[in-house]
Amino acid sequence: MTWTIVGAVLFAALLHASWNALIKSGKDKALDTALIHILGCGVGVVLVAVFGLPRREAWPWLAASMTIHIGYYITLVGAYRHGELGFSYPIMRGTAPLLVAMLSGQLIGEHLSPAAWIGVAGISGGVLLIGLTRSHVHGGSRRHALGYALANAAIIAAYTMVDGLGVRASGNALQYVALLFMLDGLPYFTIVMWQRRAALADSIAFMKQRWPVALVGSSASLGAYAIALWAMTKAPVASVAALRETSVLFATLIGVLMLKERFRLQRLLGAGAVVIGVMALRLA
Repeated sequence: MTWTIVGAVLFAALLHASWNALIKSGKDKALDTALIHILGCGVGVVLVAVFGLPRREAWPWLAASMTIHIGYYITLVGAYRHGELGFSYPIMRGTAPLLVAMLSGQLIGEHLSPAAWIGVAGISGGVLLIGLTRSHVHGGSRRHALGYALANAAIIAAYTMVDGLGVRASGNALQYVALLFMLDGLPYFTIVMWQRRAALADSIAFMKQRWPVALVGSSASLGAYAIALWAMTKAPVASVAALRETSVLFATLIGVLMLKERFRLQRLLGAGAVVIGVMALRLA
């Protein structure tokens, strides 16, 4: 992995942590998530109009990814409803790359070098160390947050491999992610609106107030994933999947500085393990 790829994926990690923090900081996490991704549909429409559609070979992968992402949004909201950002986010993002690394050899034919395995293990271990720091969960349940977070990790691993293969079949990362975002947000938005049908006016009023902030989140989400998928066309999927989870460092800082979550020594040690993992991936 070149420094160009490493730097790009680290920037994508910052973008990803930012839109996750936006959801966690909101009063209605399910509606914020739905709004971010329905606005992402609009951004996707513009990008498809400008850059065109991916190859047809990528469309079955897109369909599979859209289906998997519905589960992702549901478990993401559940994790943030029950746990703080500094707990739920690292569990989700730290477990997923280990699953990708263990499965990628059998499922997509990519086998990591020993140095890359050290990198993946360092990043995942550091992320989990940060996430498993004992902390008080305000208005939630640590057990429920952990359950949702682990389910989300399995889903992340699934869509990472699906999209890694899909973007390679597409021939163009931006075209692939633009069509994905154009279609992906609508199913979850429809589910949330159906659940809120008895108080639809309140939901519309909330979205009118939140849409400028949510649009920033949509752009950050799309940009983060476009960069990650581009990197997967240049480097092994498992290595990129691990490197993008350095977003936990940014999420931890955002949680401490903006959301007033506590920072403990264990999280500092975890951050150090993540840095070592990044360097190992760079040298792999």
